[in-house]
Amino acid sequence: MKEHYYSNGKLLITGEYAVLDGALSLALPTKYGQSLNISSIEGENIVWKSYTHTEEIWFETTLELADIRHQIPVSKTGNTTTEASVRNTLLRILNAAYQLNSNFLKNTKGLLVETHLNFPRDWGLGSSSTLINNIAQWAQVDAFKLLWDSFSGSGYDIACAQHRTSILYHLKKDIPVVEAVSFDPPFKNQLYFIYLNEKQNSREGIAQYRQKEFDLLNLISAVNQITKSILKCQDIQEFNSLIDEHERLLADNLQMETVKEKLFPDFPGSIKSLGAWGGDFILATGTKETISYFNKKGFKTVIPYSEMIL
Repeated sequence: MKEHYYSNGKLLITGEYAVLDGALSLALPTKYGQSLNISSIEGENIVWKSYTHTEEIWFETTLELADIRHQIPVSKTGNTTTEASVRNTLLRILNAAYQLNSNFLKNTKGLLVETHLNFPRDWGLGSSSTLINNIAQWAQVDAFKLLWDSFSGSGYDIACAQHRTSILYHLKKDIPVVEAVSFDPPFKNQLYFIYLNEKQNSREGIAQYRQKEFDLLNLISAVNQITKSILKCQDIQEFNSLIDEHERLLADNLQMETVKEKLFPDFPGSIKSLGAWGGDFILATGTKETISYFNKKGFKTVIPYSEMIL
């Protein structure tokens, strides 16, 4: 028995934080993602191996099927080793999948499960969401329910994992609404994604957002309008104005500096944070000199739009 699943990574172009509260957001699936391969082996257990983009094993464990079937409680405390924490997280996802489908792993014996990332783990492109979506396909359960039963979040990353086109995403009464759209601006050769050399903890970012006091309805309304305008935008100058407006809107509500103010005040183009502020990738508009600019600043991972986005 052999099974193969694959899910796309993600980048959230508009609506960071506000997407949690129902704002309309533009999200793009990436050419990077994660696969999950399953094959039968002798024995009664699941042998799990997770590989990096360089085909090195970064996590390996053996799971007893009884742990998953009988839902042995999984510790969620942070007072564990990295390996134990990863194992607990994996068990939590598999337990949740079993709860959603009691036929998952029924009459199953030994399995070898291998996951393969084709991007560095610290890039923040969705190593967790792609894993959850792959396990949901394997278990034949709803990936959004699996996300919310084992983690948290808006679910836009799950939608990206399932689509090969740009999407508009929002939550309506906690139900995900996904619309496949065409985002193919004529200026896409002027768009670059830059890794900030630091992985941002999304849960910490969300917690900080929740602590702020601001007019949520006004924020959602403004983000909705910017998202719609960006989707239709055909001019780079207008696009720059829109992402500058989005940055200022979130900065004011989060009471934080924009990434351009903090790190790149002399950059001639526009810069936008993507996802939780303070890490992972940013979007910059510019020219071929853009790559040199960020490289000189110490940011060596600068990926043109065409190499990042499906």
